[in-house]
Amino acid sequence: MGEVSRPKAAVLAPSAVIPPVNLIDPGPNQFTHEITRPEPYYYAEGEEDRAPDGTFESGTQVVLLNYEGGDHCHVADGRGLYVVIDRAALRPLGD
Repeated sequence: MGEVSRPKAAVLAPSAVIPPVNLIDPGPNQFTHEITRPEPYYYAEGEEDRAPDGTFESGTQVVLLNYEGGDHCHVADGRGLYVVIDRAALRPLGD
């Protein structure tokens, strides 16, 4: 058998996986709420019936950016990830 040539490994930028519309740059450095349980998130509203795009860990601090009533809201974490989550998973900081 001959030698195997492997390509050089590279780490992709977050924008290679996360849609640009879901990244805030720079990410926030002040937060309004904390995630109270492991909470799945979605890149767009109305996608809650499919597999989540990721999950926040309990204790993750976020900024509540858009809440118009209902069950879901838009938040951003310290990395600048702008996503939709269940509003019931949030607790205001300082409570």
